[in-house]
Amino acid sequence: MTLLRTTSDHADFQTLVGALDTYLTSVNGSDDAYYRQFNKIDALRYVVVAYVDDPAVTGQAVPVGCGAFKPFDDQATEIKRMYVDPAYRGQGIARAILAELEGWSREIGYVACVLETSIKLPEAVQLYTRWGYERTPNYGQYIGMPDSLCFRKSL
Repeated sequence: MTLLRTTSDHADFQTLVGALDTYLTSVNGSDDAYYRQFNKIDALRYVVVAYVDDPAVTGQAVPVGCGAFKPFDDQATEIKRMYVDPAYRGQGIARAILAELEGWSREIGYVACVLETSIKLPEAVQLYTRWGYERTPNYGQYIGMPDSLCFRKSL
């Protein structure tokens, strides 16, 4: 696996986010429009795209996952747009992307990460709790949203 640090202008990131949005629409149902307004990707400066060599696609690495972060406050970044293509899940790709995002956050001076996910995404909840994220009260636009779960991790 190869991890590329880039920005939201990268074509592979945009393609993966398109797949993520399609998936989230099926999960969120009628709440999707509310959540989508907080997941704009324009001007994200900190993006990671994961590539793997797939034997079915000879001679090139295939983009299979992504994640990003943006400044949340003076101390923390907010993890955004985490996604791994379903065909490649269970191979540690999401953990690698998350570790890269956390390391990058530390490198530029942040001491924590926050994130929001859905109660309807138990695999995501499991990933974050296993990776050391702890539940926190819902923040910002997620206050009062019954399907939202917010987490924080000190770096």
